Amino acid sequence: MAKKIQRKMTGGTNATKEANRSASSEGSRPEKKKRGKRVASQAVTDFTLQLATLTSAGIPIVRALSVLHGQTPNGPFKEVLSEVTEDVASGTPLSEAMGKHSRCFDPLYASMVKAGESGGLLDTILERLAILRERAADIGAKIKGAMIYPAVIVVVASVVISIVILFVIPRFQEIFDTFDVELPGITLLLLNTAKYATQYFYVVFGLPILLAIIHVALMSAGGKYRFFIHGLQLKIPMVGLVLRQGYTAGFSRTFGTLIQAGVPHLDALAITRDTTPNDVMHQAIEEVRLTVREGEGISTPMTESGVFDDLVCNMVEVGEETGELDGMLLKVAEAYEVQVDRKLDALFKILEPALLIVMAVFVGFVVVALFMPLLEIMNSMGDI
Repeated sequence: MAKKIQRKMTGGTNATKEANRSASSEGSRPEKKKRGKRVASQAVTDFTLQLATLTSAGIPIVRALSVLHGQTPNGPFKEVLSEVTEDVASGTPLSEAMGKHSRCFDPLYASMVKAGESGGLLDTILERLAILRERAADIGAKIKGAMIYPAVIVVVASVVISIVILFVIPRFQEIFDTFDVELPGITLLLLNTAKYATQYFYVVFGLPILLAIIHVALMSAGGKYRFFIHGLQLKIPMVGLVLRQGYTAGFSRTFGTLIQAGVPHLDALAITRDTTPNDVMHQAIEEVRLTVREGEGISTPMTESGVFDDLVCNMVEVGEETGELDGMLLKVAEAYEVQVDRKLDALFKILEPALLIVMAVFVGFVVVALFMPLLEIMNSMGDI
């Protein structure tokens, strides 16, 4: 599973101390304090696996960190490892040293390392953490790769449509005016649309850009708008099901891995909640955490939330009864990850031809609308 170390890493939110504070929060996302430069997530994953290999071989943690620091090329990651190595060498626990670099080592990472230190299973925990990060990276890469072709089609189609409306159709308008031909309704509709787009291009093209900027700003700010959009995403036919199952898989794998690492349930739920990208899922997990804090089980509030399906809730209930909750959660994660892969493949197989059909319909509409009057002009000239 080990790969060539990349030169950059990504991070997340505050580490161990922030994670502990989040366990007592009432559902609001903790304030994010980003430190340092971004580095590639894969670099953190490779470092994690290599650190697990060195520690499992009996190499002291300070020496292992020094070895990995020495083989890391100059850059932000090397600076982070330098500071972590110095802190650990001076007696600071590894989890606390990593917690100072929250953009590299997020709360989930720091909490699992802390659990590994407490239980004397640091190498095992690091291996599990590397697997967790690899699974998440694989799903993300699959989605991004599948989106490239549809995105290219959308961009090309937008450019072609803009050129046709702004430059091609007005030339036909001049031809039709010259011959004073009676135009059919479909042609008038196309010409009037092109005329409006040409005269008010700043509205036609500027308004969507402005709305996109406002949307991004509101989504970044959070609040009711982002919650509404996230809820709407889960209701989109086909897409909503894939998203829901993807979030469920992420919740199950993160929560199960944390429990397996020995993190208390309340802390594990808080960390899982804060690593969930969807606000609706975020609120559902917080409601589960608050109910568990009152002494109730996990499966009942999961069922009442309406976010998790019956299969997941039943498997969690069985896991609680048998004392194998972590194992059940990881099985749920594996099953749902397989389903997400299959549904993504099916979804994009439908999406790609659908986009081509939309493009073909537009081109056909333009051709019919423009060439009907041209044929009439040619017939009239032939009669002459």
